[in-house]
Order: sequence, then structure tokens, then C-alpha cells
Amino acid sequence: MADIAISSAVRSNLSALQTTSKMMSSVQEKLATGKKVNSALDNPNSFFTAKGLENRASDLSTLLDDMGQSVQTLKAADKGIEAISELVDAAKAKANQAAQTTDQDERSQYVSEYNELLTQVEDLAKDAGYKGKNLLSGSGNDLSVTFNEDGTSSLSITAVDYTDASSSTGLNLSDLAAGASGSATIGLSTTMSVTSDVLTDSANFVAGDTLTFSDTNGTELASFEVTATTTVGDLQAAIDDIDGADSTLATGSITVDASFQLSVTSAGTGTLADDTTNGANSGFASDAAIDTVLDNLTSAQNTLRSQASTFGTNLSIVENRQDFTNAMINTLEEGAGKLTLADTNEEGVNLLSLQTQQSLASTSLSLASQADQNVLRLF
Repeated sequence: MADIAISSAVRSNLSALQTTSKMMSSVQEKLATGKKVNSALDNPNSFFTAKGLENRASDLSTLLDDMGQSVQTLKAADKGIEAISELVDAAKAKANQAAQTTDQDERSQYVSEYNELLTQVEDLAKDAGYKGKNLLSGSGNDLSVTFNEDGTSSLSITAVDYTDASSSTGLNLSDLAAGASGSATIGLSTTMSVTSDVLTDSANFVAGDTLTFSDTNGTELASFEVTATTTVGDLQAAIDDIDGADSTLATGSITVDASFQLSVTSAGTGTLADDTTNGANSGFASDAAIDTVLDNLTSAQNTLRSQASTFGTNLSIVENRQDFTNAMINTLEEGAGKLTLADTNEEGVNLLSLQTQQSLASTSLSLASQADQNVLRLF
């Protein structure tokens, strides 16, 4: 446009109008984006400083998400330990119930219920995972939580293994033997085969003998006195009256069957030797065995409480760092905003002022143009 001649007044007003328009465009961009620094061209120092702060905030935000998931994993493990503790308490109650009875059949039933509780302990431990990570399942489930963007601050959480209750490094609670029925024989004369036969016809028995039947604890279950008129049937009846025991007569012997280990001793001059059924004891058969189980359960409870405390400490650490990281992100974003965010009130005022200047510049340009047009009146 160099060939077009424009008067000085018009050119001056045109330049002012163009400058105002450019400034209005800049202000409108600030209002639209909310930022006074939109690119490195606006303010290189502020732009790159703010970018660095925003990048760090973004990195920490990613770590914050990971911390949140770690918190959930710890909470899942804590809930698992809480539920397992209740099952261990229930197992302890079963052991105490067994200690309060001398009935071996009842004790065997408590053993079955006790073993089922241990199975549930193991199943519950297997189900305490979160997003594929289970702090109660041992190897391969350790949790590492990173707290800063360069990885120099972190927390390692070691998993424990409660999926095998019998593990010595875990709860150290083994299933108990259920017990098994067994039998033994009480010898008679080879000629004795009916219940009406008199016991003293056998050399194993003499009048005045006392037979004592006892269980594993030595608890006397029955006592039977032999007289000159006592029959084989009387002895069978005494045996059959013992819970969990019964007898069968064969020629020359009585077979005693019992669901627990039953001892028979003779206090007399007969030749009957001490005899014991060959049944296997249940895990609750003896008081000493029950005491051992109770000790193991108490130890398991202490292990669970200690581990719950450890996980609780880890949870507190992660939650504390989570809160700190969240606050740090806000600080970084606030700092970046101070460098780049525009004051919308100020920019609104600037736009209004520029609009006024634009209007005045347009009027001035019009007046200057009219002055140049006066020459046309000569024609």
C-alpha cells in the first residue's frame, strides 16, 4: 500500500486504532483462557516456571492415586485380620467348651467344628485382597508405596501368610485329629459263649475283682465289681452303659468297641491284664491337649493383634503422606496460578477502557478523513 498517500492525521489515527484492536485481542484472550501468560511469548520466565510447577503437581497427582489404592489395600487386609480374629475367638470358645465336658463324643464333635473354623480362617485370608494384591497371602504380595516424584521417598509393606493356618510363620494353628474308633478284647474262658455264663468260671476273674473303665484323661467312666454270681451279660451291660462304647460277645472273649481310647484296669487277684482299646485320640481327648490348643490360640490372637497394629501404623503413614501430597499439589498449582492466571476483574476493566479508546479512535479517524475530504468542495 506504499503507493497510496495517507495524510499524517489519518495515519496517526489508523495506527492508534490498530494498536487498540491488537490490545483488545490480547485482553479478550486473557479473559477467554483465564490466564495472563498463555505462551512463552507472553512471559518466558513465568511460563516455564509455571510449567515446571504444573508438571510436578501432575506427577504427584499420579502418585496420589496410587496412595489411595494402597490405602484401600491396607484397609482390606485390616478388615481381613479383624474377621480372622473373630474366627480365632470362636475356635477358642470351642476349645473351652471341650474342656468343660468329659464326654469324648462331644469333644470329638468340637474337634470337627474347630477344624471347620480353621478352614474358614484360611479361606477368609485368601479373600482379603484388593485389585490383585493381598497382604494376607504371603509371597508376591508385598506392597511398595512411592511418595515423591523421584522415588526417593517410599514405604515397603511386607505381606504375611495366613492362607495356611498351620504355617509356623503365620498363625501356627493346625487341624486337630478327629479321633478314630477302636476295639480290644476282654478274655474269657474258651467255653464261655452266652451271657448267662458266670464270670468267675474264667481264670481272669475272681470274686472281689473291680474293673475300672477310664478315658485318656484317667477319668473314671464306670466301675464294675465282680461277685460269685456276676454273669457275662452283667459285664456287657456295664460296658454298654458307657457313652461311646459297646460290647460284642464271642466264644471265649468280649470285644469292646469305643469311639475313643478306653482303658480297662483290674484291681483284684484275677489274671486279667490291663487292656486298652486301640482307637486314636481326638485332638481334644485329653485336658493337656486342650490346654496346648488354647495356648496356641492365644499366641495366634497376639500375632493377629501385632500384625493389625503394624498395618495400622502403615495405614497412618500412607494417609498422612496422602494428605501432605494433596496439600503440596494445591500449593504447586496455586504457585503456578500466581504466575500465569489473569485478574479477570482487571482485564474486564481493561477491555472496557480499550472499547472506549477504540470508539474514540474511530471517531477521530472519521474526523481526520472528513478534513481530507474538504478538498472535494473545490470541484
